Amino acid sequence: MNQSRYSRQVLFKAINQEGQARIMSKSVAIIGMGALGTHVAEGLTRSGVKRIVMVDRDYIETSNLQRQTLFTEEQASNGIPKVVAAKEKLTEIRHDIEIEAFIEHATPSFLEKHLQKVDLIIDATDNFDTRLMINDFAYKHRIPWIYGGVVQSTYVEAAFIPGETPCFNCMLPNIPAISLTCDTVGVIAPAVTMTTSFQLRDALKILAGVPFQAKLTFGDIWDMTHQVIGFSRMQETSCPTCGTEPSYPHLKEAKHHYATLCGRDTVQYHNPQLSVDTLVGYLEDKGIQYHTNGYLVRFKFESYRIVCFQDGRMLIHGLTDPNNAQTLIHKLFG
Repeated sequence: MNQSRYSRQVLFKAINQEGQARIMSKSVAIIGMGALGTHVAEGLTRSGVKRIVMVDRDYIETSNLQRQTLFTEEQASNGIPKVVAAKEKLTEIRHDIEIEAFIEHATPSFLEKHLQKVDLIIDATDNFDTRLMINDFAYKHRIPWIYGGVVQSTYVEAAFIPGETPCFNCMLPNIPAISLTCDTVGVIAPAVTMTTSFQLRDALKILAGVPFQAKLTFGDIWDMTHQVIGFSRMQETSCPTCGTEPSYPHLKEAKHHYATLCGRDTVQYHNPQLSVDTLVGYLEDKGIQYHTNGYLVRFKFESYRIVCFQDGRMLIHGLTDPNNAQTLIHKLFG
């Protein structure tokens, strides 16, 4: 163990040398590399975790820089994928950190393929359906996961430990409504850091093997309100995730190729048969100007800004209706 690097954390009696040794042997998955994800990834890297698996489907834009650490103006200008930029920065912070970075949309099949052997999953998304999927996967494979939500100046966080706590489904009626829907009303950085501080706190407890009673924490940093409630008695025996006969309904693969991205005025179209190379050849044949950075292709079609990734995903900015997106794709490819 690098005694000098982690000395202050080791001196903290709740962690000590034994807890630090555990932390340094653990793997953590972070789903989403935006405001919450970048803060948590940096904190875990500095704390000494062995390995981080990160997945995010998006690229850096200038509007991200107000609250998403690890990113720069130049990376936003070049449209660098978030996980690529995050990995680069985190390895500068700590050269021995093991990082697997995926520029992908988190799906049940992705989780099954890449996350079965992690010790902890961090929710850093802004998507309710994805959280339900994480919840099902975590309880199916008995992997602890930590929920976090932030909007405007509010924050909410809770840790879920299969076999010990009720799951996300059981606690839903008690989660503040602001955390359940996608909002376009903005967010301030202090609310982000409040959320991630609690996520990192519970992560360190879980990774270091420190027993604790998981609780729901929520508040408003602007109004200076803060509440903590226990949820150990909220488990429902009929719950499809943690009840007596779990069916894990949210691990069923979505069949739709089109999906509206919450709060982004963007529709995602996915065609696994479409590669960046294929698209570039098609755009050149049609005389459509484009920009590429090796990870994605950006171009305009009928005034809409479109970004295509290596896995065949296209983000169509300026649309919210999947039907309109389908019409546009048909016009593009004929």
